[in-house]
Amino acid sequence: MDAVGREHTSVAGLGWGDEGKGKIVDLLCPDFDVVIRYNGGANAGHTVCVADEKFAVHLVPSGVLHSGVTGVIGPGVVVDPIGLVSEIDGLEARGVRVRDNLKISDRAHAVMPYHKIEDALSEQAAAAEKIGTTARGIGPCYADKMRRGGAIRIVDLLNPRKLRSMLEANVRFKRTVLNALYGSDGGLTFEQAWDDVAGAAERLAGYVVDTTTYLNDRLQAGAKLLFEGANGTLLDVDHGTYPYVTSSSTSPAGIAAGAGIPPNVVTQFMGVTKAYATRVGAGPFPTELNDETGERIRVAGHEYGTTTGRPRRCGWFDAVAARYSVTLGGTTEVALMHLDTLSGFKQVGICTAYRHADRLMYTLPADAEVLGKAEPVIELLPGWDGNLRGAKSFDELPDAAQAYIARIEALVGVNVGIVSVGPERTQTLFRTHPAKGGRRAPAEALRSSAHAPPRAVRSREARSPSDHTPPWQAGF
Repeated sequence: MDAVGREHTSVAGLGWGDEGKGKIVDLLCPDFDVVIRYNGGANAGHTVCVADEKFAVHLVPSGVLHSGVTGVIGPGVVVDPIGLVSEIDGLEARGVRVRDNLKISDRAHAVMPYHKIEDALSEQAAAAEKIGTTARGIGPCYADKMRRGGAIRIVDLLNPRKLRSMLEANVRFKRTVLNALYGSDGGLTFEQAWDDVAGAAERLAGYVVDTTTYLNDRLQAGAKLLFEGANGTLLDVDHGTYPYVTSSSTSPAGIAAGAGIPPNVVTQFMGVTKAYATRVGAGPFPTELNDETGERIRVAGHEYGTTTGRPRRCGWFDAVAARYSVTLGGTTEVALMHLDTLSGFKQVGICTAYRHADRLMYTLPADAEVLGKAEPVIELLPGWDGNLRGAKSFDELPDAAQAYIARIEALVGVNVGIVSVGPERTQTLFRTHPAKGGRRAPAEALRSSAHAPPRAVRSREARSPSDHTPPWQAGF
């Protein structure tokens, strides 16, 4: 961790979100002065466990749990004023001092009540084409931002007369559009929207600053910055499994614009992934296990959404997708989470390639339909037994668990520097490498691996480790 702590660092998910970024940000915070959210909105859900307490944050940066660390919500975030006030009140009620440690960009856009209604009605109308939105108004808010007509920013909340005029006009417009598109305006009224938004605006006024100037001043003063990505790289609006994505730049590529800092500031890029794969909502998921194995992972890993509570889809680790995210984000080190969840499996799987139309693919295709039809090439490795949560060093892990990590490193091409073996801060192992943070494997690692005969190729019809071996005979 000392190598990370000396440089401005980003923490970003390598999957479809829910990787455990909140815990990593919380662990790294003592080495940093400022923690910045640069994308997304209240659709994010970062969970941090401290002793017997669990904290779930959605808009407030995870670093808020550390006194002396300033949390910044950057201009690239879409802020739900009502939800943020509720989140602040909840944290303050539990003894977390937020009011002195949080700053909100005056350039960030505000999620309004009509955005949430629009989000929900749009998803309902989509029927079989649902994308799995959290209905938090994120997409509609970003759409209004890009449309540039009538969008409300945080700076507008500071001017009650302007805010009232904009909100009144927007409500009229949205009611007309919603009724035309969906036959309902969801009960939207100006009076209710004004009461809710105006009250939240007054509460948040003291937090609003020019965070772009603030961050660059802190940089000049020698402060160390930690950037907290929301969602995951595979949900990136430009580079993810479109259209089953979120509406922002979720990879480290979004930091400069989303935070308001020069692009060359960040030099360390921590990529966070679970020891297996999960996804919430609709969209292609090649390694998904719709069987007893997937359910066992879900139960052991408590895989239910922090924001929505929805059960997460679970599957084997996807080295193809992880390698894609590592390359896209310039990842210099990986944090591997939930290794303890896989304890007790006699075999654990890693996807080394996709098979589609009688050919192998080693990277993520742009067409979500192609990815949805692709079959994962699964390499099976020996599993391990025992409770890993008591391990105090990497060397205390079972040999099979160490071999599994080494195989992941070889396939994704980056060192695993942090291994999480439980939800608590103390249940985390920090490794020391001969060459910290560097890429170790060649770019052809996946290709050369998949050229070798795979130990098993799992089809969609056979949701077990092998096409020929039922799960009860395979020892799951």
